[in-house]
Amino acid sequence: MIVTFEQEYLMELYVEGKTRDKKHRFQPQIVKKYTRTIDLMKQLSNVRGLAQYGGLHYEALHGDKEGLSSVRVNDQYRIEFREILDGDKTIAEVVSITELSNHYK
Repeated sequence: MIVTFEQEYLMELYVEGKTRDKKHRFQPQIVKKYTRTIDLMKQLSNVRGLAQYGGLHYEALHGDKEGLSSVRVNDQYRIEFREILDGDKTIAEVVSITELSNHYK
């Protein structure tokens, strides 16, 4: 998959392991699992491959987050993303990471 980031802090977390702003600070173990999950997403050919990893709990979201999907980073945090077909290619999908959210807030 091709992974893009809609928010600058998400790219910073992935590339640098931290963010410049104080609003988006996460514990080192969360950042490590986030980075590992993004690496896994980049290795897969499409989002359907995420379903084989039960610990990720890949799911399409409903309600006010309709149109987004998510995978779990841990019990508390999840990566929310938008699945986008890249032209007429049915295998390769662009995944736009929208948010690293606290699932219970």
